[in-house]
Amino acid sequence: MLINNDDYFQVLENIKAQIQNAQYRAVLGVNREQICLFWNIGRVIIENSRYGSGFIENLARDIRLEFPNAKGYSVRNLRYMRRFAEMFDNIENLQASLADLTWYHNQALMDKTKTTEEYLWYAAKTLENGWSRNILVHQIEYKLYERQALAEKATNFRQALPSPQSELARDTLKNPYVFDFIAIRDNIIEREIENELVANIAKTLIELGTGFAFLGNQYHLTVGNDDYYLDLLFYNTRLRCYVVIELKAGKFKPEYAGKLNFYLSAVDDMLKHENDNPSIGILLCKERDKLTAEYALRDINKPIGVSEYKLSDFVPAELADTLPSAEDIEKRIEGKYSIEE
Repeated sequence: MLINNDDYFQVLENIKAQIQNAQYRAVLGVNREQICLFWNIGRVIIENSRYGSGFIENLARDIRLEFPNAKGYSVRNLRYMRRFAEMFDNIENLQASLADLTWYHNQALMDKTKTTEEYLWYAAKTLENGWSRNILVHQIEYKLYERQALAEKATNFRQALPSPQSELARDTLKNPYVFDFIAIRDNIIEREIENELVANIAKTLIELGTGFAFLGNQYHLTVGNDDYYLDLLFYNTRLRCYVVIELKAGKFKPEYAGKLNFYLSAVDDMLKHENDNPSIGILLCKERDKLTAEYALRDINKPIGVSEYKLSDFVPAELADTLPSAEDIEKRIEGKYSIEE
Protein backbone atom coordinates (compact mmCIF):
# COMPACT_ATOMS: atom_id res chain seq x y z
CA MET A 1 0.00 0.00 0.00
CA LEU A 2 1.46 3.37 -1.05
CA ILE A 3 0.56 6.27 1.26
CA ASN A 4 0.49 9.55 -0.62
CA ASN A 5 -1.13 12.49 1.16
CA ASP A 6 -0.09 15.75 2.81
CA ASP A 7 -0.59 14.46 6.35
CA TYR A 8 1.74 11.54 5.75
CA PHE A 9 4.39 13.76 4.18
CA GLN A 10 4.27 16.02 7.24
CA VAL A 11 4.98 12.97 9.39
CA LEU A 12 7.83 11.99 7.08
CA GLU A 13 9.26 15.54 7.17
CA ASN A 14 9.09 15.48 10.97
CA ILE A 15 11.17 12.29 11.11
CA LYS A 16 13.61 13.56 8.44
CA ALA A 17 14.15 16.77 10.44
CA GLN A 18 14.85 14.78 13.60
CA ILE A 19 17.36 12.59 11.77
CA GLN A 20 19.12 15.64 10.32
CA ASN A 21 19.26 17.42 13.68
CA ALA A 22 20.62 14.32 15.37
CA GLN A 23 23.27 13.92 12.67
CA TYR A 24 24.41 17.48 13.22
CA ARG A 25 24.65 17.07 16.97
CA ALA A 26 26.06 13.57 17.13
CA VAL A 27 29.76 12.92 16.66
CA LEU A 28 30.43 9.47 15.20
CA GLY A 29 26.97 8.32 16.27
CA VAL A 30 27.22 8.84 20.03
CA ASN A 31 24.96 6.31 21.73
CA ARG A 32 22.91 8.74 23.77
CA GLU A 33 22.02 10.85 20.75
CA GLN A 34 21.13 7.80 18.70
CA ILE A 35 19.04 6.19 21.42
CA CYS A 36 17.07 9.39 22.01
CA LEU A 37 16.56 9.75 18.27
CA PHE A 38 15.29 6.19 17.96
CA TRP A 39 12.96 6.72 20.92
CA ASN A 40 11.53 9.86 19.29
CA ILE A 41 10.99 8.05 16.00
CA GLY A 42 9.28 5.25 17.92
CA ARG A 43 6.90 7.77 19.50
CA VAL A 44 6.07 9.27 16.09
CA ILE A 45 5.29 5.79 14.76
CA ILE A 46 3.00 5.07 17.74
CA GLU A 47 1.20 8.40 17.37
CA ASN A 48 0.54 7.73 13.67
CA SER A 49 -0.57 4.13 13.90
CA ARG A 50 -3.75 5.14 12.02
CA TYR A 51 -1.90 4.53 8.76
CA GLY A 52 -2.05 0.82 9.37
CA SER A 53 0.30 -2.02 8.60
CA GLY A 54 1.97 -0.38 5.62
CA PHE A 55 3.08 2.71 7.54
CA ILE A 56 6.47 1.42 8.69
CA GLU A 57 7.27 -0.02 5.26
CA ASN A 58 6.59 3.39 3.68
CA LEU A 59 8.74 5.16 6.25
CA ALA A 60 11.65 2.78 5.74
CA ARG A 61 11.53 3.25 1.98
CA ASP A 62 11.27 7.03 2.06
CA ILE A 63 13.91 7.51 4.75
CA ARG A 64 16.27 5.35 2.67
CA LEU A 65 15.59 7.58 -0.37
CA GLU A 66 16.31 10.74 1.61
CA PHE A 67 19.33 9.37 3.50
CA PRO A 68 20.83 6.69 1.23
CA ASN A 69 24.00 6.36 3.30
CA ALA A 70 22.28 6.21 6.68
CA LYS A 71 22.02 2.84 8.39
CA GLY A 72 19.56 1.69 11.01
CA TYR A 73 16.24 2.64 9.40
CA SER A 74 15.13 -0.71 8.06
CA VAL A 75 11.57 -1.97 8.59
CA ARG A 76 12.89 -4.30 11.30
CA ASN A 77 14.73 -1.53 13.12
CA LEU A 78 11.79 0.88 12.93
CA ARG A 79 9.70 -1.81 14.63
CA TYR A 80 12.31 -2.01 17.37
CA MET A 81 12.03 1.77 17.78
CA ARG A 82 8.28 1.45 18.24
CA ARG A 83 8.75 -1.30 20.85
CA PHE A 84 11.36 0.81 22.66
CA ALA A 85 9.02 3.79 22.86
CA GLU A 86 6.17 1.54 24.01
CA MET A 87 8.31 0.20 26.88
CA PHE A 88 9.47 3.65 28.05
CA ASP A 89 6.73 6.21 27.59
CA ASN A 90 8.57 9.32 28.81
CA ILE A 91 11.95 10.31 27.41
CA GLU A 92 12.60 12.59 30.39
CA ASN A 93 12.51 9.50 32.60
CA LEU A 94 14.55 7.37 30.20
CA GLN A 95 17.28 6.00 32.42
CA ALA A 96 20.87 6.89 31.60
CA SER A 97 21.78 3.22 31.52
CA LEU A 98 19.61 2.76 28.42
CA ALA A 99 20.85 5.83 26.60
CA ASP A 100 24.48 4.92 27.29
CA LEU A 101 24.12 1.42 25.90
CA THR A 102 24.50 0.73 22.21
CA TRP A 103 21.33 0.18 20.22
CA TYR A 104 22.65 -3.32 19.54
CA HIS A 105 22.54 -4.01 23.30
CA ASN A 106 19.06 -2.52 23.61
CA GLN A 107 17.80 -4.73 20.79
CA ALA A 108 19.05 -7.79 22.67
CA LEU A 109 17.33 -6.60 25.84
CA MET A 110 14.05 -6.12 23.98
CA ASP A 111 14.31 -9.62 22.54
CA LYS A 112 15.45 -11.47 25.66
CA THR A 113 13.91 -9.86 28.75
CA LYS A 114 10.34 -10.25 29.97
CA THR A 115 9.77 -7.19 32.20
CA THR A 116 10.89 -3.57 32.38
CA GLU A 117 12.54 -4.27 35.74
CA GLU A 118 14.59 -7.10 34.27
CA TYR A 119 15.49 -4.95 31.24
CA LEU A 120 16.77 -2.10 33.43
CA TRP A 121 18.67 -4.47 35.72
CA TYR A 122 20.58 -6.03 32.83
CA ALA A 123 21.20 -2.60 31.31
CA ALA A 124 22.80 -1.36 34.52
CA LYS A 125 24.87 -4.54 34.89
CA THR A 126 26.06 -4.25 31.29
CA LEU A 127 27.44 -0.76 31.88
CA GLU A 128 28.86 -1.73 35.26
CA ASN A 129 30.71 -4.75 33.87
CA GLY A 130 31.45 -3.62 30.33
CA TRP A 131 29.69 -6.61 28.80
CA SER A 132 29.72 -7.12 25.06
CA ARG A 133 26.37 -7.95 23.47
CA ASN A 134 27.33 -11.63 23.32
CA ILE A 135 28.15 -11.77 27.02
CA LEU A 136 24.92 -9.89 27.81
CA VAL A 137 22.91 -12.48 25.87
CA HIS A 138 24.81 -15.27 27.64
CA GLN A 139 23.97 -13.79 31.06
CA ILE A 140 20.28 -13.45 30.15
CA GLU A 141 20.07 -16.98 28.77
CA TYR A 142 21.65 -18.30 31.96
CA LYS A 143 19.12 -16.31 34.01
CA LEU A 144 21.53 -14.11 35.93
CA TYR A 145 18.67 -11.82 37.01
CA GLU A 146 16.86 -14.71 38.70
CA ARG A 147 20.09 -16.13 40.17
CA GLN A 148 21.44 -12.86 41.52
CA ALA A 149 18.71 -10.24 41.90
CA LEU A 150 15.80 -12.53 42.80
CA ALA A 151 17.57 -15.50 44.37
CA GLU A 152 16.84 -16.55 47.96
CA LYS A 153 20.28 -16.22 49.51
CA ALA A 154 21.59 -17.95 52.60
CA THR A 155 24.16 -15.64 54.20
CA ASN A 156 24.99 -13.92 57.46
CA PHE A 157 26.36 -10.86 55.62
CA ARG A 158 23.97 -8.40 57.29
CA GLN A 159 25.05 -9.54 60.76
CA ALA A 160 28.77 -9.98 60.03
CA LEU A 161 29.51 -7.00 57.76
CA PRO A 162 28.97 -3.26 58.10
CA SER A 163 26.81 -1.39 55.62
CA PRO A 164 27.22 -0.82 52.68
CA GLN A 165 29.65 -3.74 52.27
CA SER A 166 27.00 -6.18 53.50
CA GLU A 167 24.57 -5.10 50.76
CA LEU A 168 27.27 -5.15 48.09
CA ALA A 169 28.44 -8.60 49.15
CA ARG A 170 24.88 -9.91 49.16
CA ASP A 171 24.24 -8.47 45.69
CA THR A 172 27.39 -10.20 44.45
CA LEU A 173 26.22 -13.66 45.51
CA LYS A 174 24.29 -15.91 43.10
CA ASN A 175 22.22 -19.02 43.55
CA PRO A 176 22.94 -21.21 41.78
CA TYR A 177 26.30 -20.61 40.12
CA VAL A 178 26.38 -22.16 36.65
CA PHE A 179 29.64 -23.78 35.54
CA ASP A 180 28.41 -25.02 32.19
CA PHE A 181 31.96 -25.71 31.00
CA ILE A 182 32.28 -28.62 33.46
CA ALA A 183 30.56 -31.87 32.50
CA ILE A 184 28.68 -33.51 35.36
CA ARG A 185 29.24 -37.19 36.02
CA ASP A 186 28.51 -39.65 38.78
CA ASN A 187 30.59 -39.35 41.95
CA ILE A 188 32.43 -36.24 40.76
CA ILE A 189 34.83 -35.04 43.47
CA GLU A 190 35.67 -31.57 44.73
CA ARG A 191 39.25 -31.56 43.48
CA GLU A 192 38.08 -32.43 39.97
CA ILE A 193 35.65 -29.49 39.94
CA GLU A 194 38.34 -27.23 41.37
CA ASN A 195 40.84 -28.22 38.67
CA GLU A 196 38.28 -27.55 35.94
CA LEU A 197 37.50 -24.12 37.41
CA VAL A 198 41.19 -23.25 37.45
CA ALA A 199 41.77 -24.63 33.95
CA ASN A 200 38.91 -22.43 32.72
CA ILE A 201 39.66 -19.47 34.96
CA ALA A 202 38.46 -16.84 32.47
CA LYS A 203 35.01 -18.47 32.33
CA THR A 204 35.05 -18.93 36.10
CA LEU A 205 35.72 -15.23 36.65
CA ILE A 206 32.88 -14.26 34.31
CA GLU A 207 30.49 -16.44 36.30
CA LEU A 208 31.73 -15.16 39.68
CA GLY A 209 31.14 -11.57 38.59
CA THR A 210 32.82 -8.19 38.67
CA GLY A 211 36.04 -7.54 40.52
CA PHE A 212 37.28 -11.07 41.22
CA ALA A 213 41.04 -11.62 40.86
CA PHE A 214 42.30 -15.21 41.14
CA LEU A 215 45.11 -15.74 43.68
CA GLY A 216 45.41 -19.52 43.69
CA ASN A 217 43.91 -22.90 44.38
CA GLN A 218 44.91 -25.22 47.23
CA TYR A 219 46.30 -22.04 48.77
CA HIS A 220 48.61 -23.07 51.59
CA LEU A 221 48.32 -21.69 55.11
CA THR A 222 50.17 -22.91 58.20
CA VAL A 223 48.32 -22.55 61.49
CA GLY A 224 50.29 -23.72 64.50
CA ASN A 225 52.08 -26.85 63.35
CA ASP A 226 49.41 -27.88 60.84
CA ASP A 227 49.02 -27.25 57.12
CA TYR A 228 45.74 -26.19 55.55
CA TYR A 229 44.76 -25.73 51.91
CA LEU A 230 42.03 -23.34 50.75
CA ASP A 231 40.20 -24.66 47.69
CA LEU A 232 40.13 -21.30 45.87
CA LEU A 233 41.35 -17.88 46.99
CA PHE A 234 40.33 -14.62 45.29
CA TYR A 235 40.57 -10.91 45.97
CA ASN A 236 37.57 -8.78 45.04
CA THR A 237 38.50 -5.23 44.06
CA ARG A 238 34.95 -3.91 44.50
CA LEU A 239 34.44 -5.44 47.93
CA ARG A 240 38.10 -4.75 48.77
CA CYS A 241 38.52 -8.05 50.54
CA TYR A 242 39.77 -11.61 50.19
CA VAL A 243 37.18 -14.19 49.16
CA VAL A 244 37.66 -17.85 50.10
CA ILE A 245 35.62 -20.36 48.10
CA GLU A 246 35.19 -23.92 49.33
CA LEU A 247 33.73 -26.55 47.01
CA LYS A 248 31.57 -29.47 48.12
CA ALA A 249 30.43 -32.15 45.69
CA GLY A 250 27.43 -33.09 47.85
CA LYS A 251 24.77 -31.50 50.02
CA PHE A 252 25.55 -28.69 52.45
CA LYS A 253 26.36 -29.79 56.00
CA PRO A 254 26.47 -27.40 59.00
CA GLU A 255 30.05 -28.40 59.88
CA TYR A 256 31.28 -26.93 56.58
CA ALA A 257 30.48 -23.44 57.89
CA GLY A 258 32.65 -23.95 60.99
CA LYS A 259 35.65 -24.98 58.92
CA LEU A 260 35.25 -22.03 56.55
CA ASN A 261 34.91 -19.69 59.54
CA PHE A 262 38.29 -21.01 60.73
CA TYR A 263 39.84 -20.38 57.30
CA LEU A 264 38.53 -16.80 57.26
CA SER A 265 40.05 -16.12 60.67
CA ALA A 266 43.41 -17.34 59.39
CA VAL A 267 43.18 -15.27 56.19
CA ASP A 268 42.23 -12.14 58.14
CA ASP A 269 45.18 -12.68 60.46
CA MET A 270 47.81 -13.67 57.87
CA LEU A 271 46.83 -12.00 54.58
CA LYS A 272 44.44 -9.14 55.24
CA HIS A 273 45.95 -5.65 55.18
CA GLU A 274 44.76 -2.88 57.45
CA ASN A 275 42.89 -1.17 54.58
CA ASP A 276 41.11 -4.37 53.51
CA ASN A 277 37.56 -5.18 54.52
CA PRO A 278 36.82 -8.42 56.40
CA SER A 279 37.34 -11.51 54.27
CA ILE A 280 34.26 -13.29 52.92
CA GLY A 281 33.65 -17.01 52.51
CA ILE A 282 31.47 -18.73 49.93
CA LEU A 283 30.48 -22.37 50.25
CA LEU A 284 29.51 -23.85 46.89
CA CYS A 285 27.57 -27.09 47.29
CA LYS A 286 25.78 -29.41 44.92
CA GLU A 287 22.67 -29.05 47.06
CA ARG A 288 21.63 -26.58 49.73
CA ASP A 289 18.69 -26.41 52.09
CA LYS A 290 18.23 -22.69 52.77
CA LEU A 291 16.86 -23.09 56.32
CA THR A 292 19.67 -25.48 57.34
CA ALA A 293 22.24 -23.06 55.95
CA GLU A 294 20.68 -20.11 57.80
CA TYR A 295 20.74 -21.99 61.11
CA ALA A 296 24.35 -23.01 60.53
CA LEU A 297 25.39 -19.40 59.85
CA ARG A 298 23.33 -17.70 62.55
CA ASP A 299 26.04 -17.61 65.24
CA ILE A 300 29.07 -17.63 62.92
CA ASN A 301 31.00 -14.39 63.32
CA LYS A 302 32.67 -14.35 59.90
CA PRO A 303 30.70 -13.40 56.74
CA ILE A 304 29.74 -16.54 54.82
CA GLY A 305 27.31 -17.27 52.02
CA VAL A 306 26.08 -20.69 50.94
CA SER A 307 25.05 -21.29 47.32
CA GLU A 308 24.44 -24.19 44.99
CA TYR A 309 26.26 -24.74 41.72
CA LYS A 310 25.18 -26.42 38.51
CA LEU A 311 27.38 -28.29 36.05
CA SER A 312 26.70 -29.15 32.42
CA ASP A 313 24.85 -32.40 31.87
CA PHE A 314 26.13 -32.65 28.31
CA VAL A 315 29.00 -35.03 27.57
CA PRO A 316 29.81 -35.78 23.91
CA ALA A 317 29.19 -39.48 23.21
CA GLU A 318 32.63 -39.95 21.72
CA LEU A 319 34.23 -38.72 24.94
CA ALA A 320 32.03 -40.48 27.49
CA ASP A 321 34.13 -43.65 27.58
CA THR A 322 37.42 -41.78 27.78
CA LEU A 323 36.66 -39.69 30.88
CA PRO A 324 38.55 -40.72 34.02
CA SER A 325 36.57 -42.14 36.89
CA ALA A 326 36.42 -40.51 40.31
CA GLU A 327 38.64 -43.31 41.63
CA ASP A 328 41.28 -42.67 38.94
CA ILE A 329 41.38 -38.97 39.80
CA GLU A 330 41.62 -39.65 43.53
CA LYS A 331 44.60 -41.96 42.91
CA ARG A 332 46.34 -39.37 40.75
CA ILE A 333 45.79 -36.64 43.34
CA GLU A 334 47.00 -38.84 46.19
CA GLY A 335 50.09 -39.78 44.18
CA LYS A 336 50.83 -36.16 43.32
CA TYR A 337 50.60 -34.88 46.87
CA SER A 338 52.48 -37.80 48.44
CA ILE A 339 55.42 -37.07 46.12
CA GLU A 340 55.39 -33.34 46.78
CA GLU A 341 55.13 -33.76 50.52
